[in-house]
Amino acid sequence: MRIRRTLAAVIATAALAGLGLTGAATATAATTQGAATYVTPSQCKQGGGTADLTDNVCKGGTYDGQAID
Repeated sequence: MRIRRTLAAVIATAALAGLGLTGAATATAATTQGAATYVTPSQCKQGGGTADLTDNVCKGGTYDGQAID
């Protein structure tokens, strides 16, 4: 009887921990994808790119394709 209770508690804890990890991963993905991606011209240059001010886009480097604010 004691083993059943312990096993049930372990399974319940593992299930809740799994849900918590899944929720954290989903929240991280949502903030990463949903965040606005604006950089300044100086950030674009520091990242190794070129600020194309006619299209307001950073070309090349770390911030390639991100909008320039």
